[in-house]
Amino acid sequence: MWGRRLLLGLGIGMVVLMLLVDGITTKTVGASSTGGPSAGVSPLAGERPVLVYNGHGGLVSHQPAPGRRIALTFDDGPSPEWTPKIAAILMAEHVPATFFEVGSQVVRHPELTSMLHGDGFQLGNHTFTHADLSQLPRWEARLQVSLTESAIAGITGIRPRLLRPPYSSTTSAATPVQARAWTALAASGHMIALANYDTEDWRRPGVARILANILSQPSIRHGVGGIVLMHDAGGDRSQTVAALPKLIAALRARGFRFVTVSEIAGIPASQAQVPASAAQRLRGRAFEVMLALAGIVTSILTWLVMGVTVTVGVRMLAALTLARAHRRRVRSLRFDPSFAPAVSVVVPAYNEALGIERSLRSLVGSRYPGRMELIVVDDGSTDETATIVEQLIREHRGPAELRLLRQPNAGKAAALNRALTASRYEIIVTVDADTVFEPDTIALLVQRFSDRRVGAVSGNTKVGNRRGLIGRWQHIEYVMGFNLDRRAYEVLGSTPTVPGAIGAFRRQALAQIGGVSGATLAEDTDITLDIGRAGWLVVYESRARGWTEAPTTLRAFYRQRSRWAYGTIQSMWKHRRVLVAANQGSARAVVTLIVFQMLLPLCAPLIDLFAIYGLIFLQPLPIVAFWGAFNLFQMALAIVAFRLDGEPMGPLWALPLQQFLHRQVSYLVVYDAVITALLGGALHWQHSQRTGHIQVIGGELERQAVEADQAGALEHQPAGAIRA
Repeated sequence: MWGRRLLLGLGIGMVVLMLLVDGITTKTVGASSTGGPSAGVSPLAGERPVLVYNGHGGLVSHQPAPGRRIALTFDDGPSPEWTPKIAAILMAEHVPATFFEVGSQVVRHPELTSMLHGDGFQLGNHTFTHADLSQLPRWEARLQVSLTESAIAGITGIRPRLLRPPYSSTTSAATPVQARAWTALAASGHMIALANYDTEDWRRPGVARILANILSQPSIRHGVGGIVLMHDAGGDRSQTVAALPKLIAALRARGFRFVTVSEIAGIPASQAQVPASAAQRLRGRAFEVMLALAGIVTSILTWLVMGVTVTVGVRMLAALTLARAHRRRVRSLRFDPSFAPAVSVVVPAYNEALGIERSLRSLVGSRYPGRMELIVVDDGSTDETATIVEQLIREHRGPAELRLLRQPNAGKAAALNRALTASRYEIIVTVDADTVFEPDTIALLVQRFSDRRVGAVSGNTKVGNRRGLIGRWQHIEYVMGFNLDRRAYEVLGSTPTVPGAIGAFRRQALAQIGGVSGATLAEDTDITLDIGRAGWLVVYESRARGWTEAPTTLRAFYRQRSRWAYGTIQSMWKHRRVLVAANQGSARAVVTLIVFQMLLPLCAPLIDLFAIYGLIFLQPLPIVAFWGAFNLFQMALAIVAFRLDGEPMGPLWALPLQQFLHRQVSYLVVYDAVITALLGGALHWQHSQRTGHIQVIGGELERQAVEADQAGALEHQPAGAIRA
């Protein structure tokens, strides 16, 4: 079990990690901008723009006078739209340049970095997410720089040592805080490359203004060159592309020569671009592959989320439409009191001492006019189950026959088959030993067999212990999911499950499929699919209600749903060939299980992950609006479902809370079951712990049960309720 959970945790952790990596690398990139004039005297005022560590906690420039040399630099790239255009102009004009690249852009477009390096352009470091280094802790600032260095090393085999901090421009615009942050990075061997001239092209002021920001500078007019700051990414750079050839022509006309930043700084190119070691290249390559994989995973998950969202929406609308159609269909059915064939009610029981007495009292107290036998099979119970049943038999008075069969513990399927063998009548009603029937439930179930095509009837399972939050959540789930879905399934002819807690079967149909199979943990789903494959109709009678005890703890809930999910997988695999068979109803039932019981729960948690992803990395308002709209639609659907089932609306206050725990656990069990199946493991049937606390909401049965509880004795039951 721990191996499955470890594998599940690792899988979820990897998906979360990939989303975080992609979000950090693609959604936290700062906007293009350059620093304005410093509020006070800059600590770097008077220094030339290429700065190194002075060995005493500060920065200094050893850059020689630039003369009539110009170094064109481009920040924020590479961009698949603008970088190739800018590079093409530079190549055509035979102009060298230096590109200060953002690491997250490098890993998203490695081919562009490779192209620039191959064409002989110099590469520099512009941090990984265009972060303001002066606002980061020292460790994070170093990480921003080292990640970009690794990314470039993995692609080109060189480690750029030129570093241009984002939101910087000239030395005179640097603040003391910026200078301190840059000094720490220069101490590790990087050269801080600022600029002499800022085109401010990121503002998109127009081609004329971009040119004027350089050509009208007094230093340019006097023949003093330097480093020019431009951008090849970070927004619409069409003005930069249009201005670049004009700027090159104008500067050449004034006698300027174009060089790289390292050349204007007076350092060898080999010091500006240091060859990476084999280990550094391997680390960089691995980093690039990981980020590329994160991008692919995120893209796939994005499409899956869109598909899941659409599927969930379509399912909600279809379920609502079909459920209302089913209601009209059921209302058109006429109750025929003369149709009351003999019925065998079978109750498999294992350690059900807490609830079996009340369950049997509800059955013998049924208002069913035909003959009825009740067969309880004690499946090797170790508690007082058999003793309680024997006591009821001794005190039993009434037309219904009540029998007890004993057998060594062999499982629920074996107990049901034992009861079927001992039963005598054509209609078989199955009841879990913790389920309480309403007086008319059996009559309503049996009535649907007046149609000779019907082989099985599903009843309406109601949660009887709904006072706690977990019980209330399951009550909502039963009404919205199970019972609303069963209405739709009948209309489509694709019912996949008749619940063992409250179901009815035609003996002929059960005989045709060989009885109850013990091949899966979901024997109710298994035999329902078998009956459908045999050509019988499977219908849903919403008015036939049985009150059952739902798990009261998360642990018990998880164990129950794990068994259900694993049994569903077993049933789907067992009946997989029906997908290519001629029986369209059975094929639809299996498809229903695959899509809505497996694929949708496997993909649905992505909506929650992407909601968190959006809140962190995207604009939160649309995410909140979508989440709110989803919950409002859920609430509207719940109100309709509750009205169809005649339920009071009070419990629906817990519906929004259901999204934060109950739904996630319901999805996790599917992951757990799938991993178990893939690993070739097996789950075993585990008995649910009972409390015996079932409240039947409304009706005569509730009054009878309350009176019995108060009296505490058998003789206070209505006359004829218990017979030998």
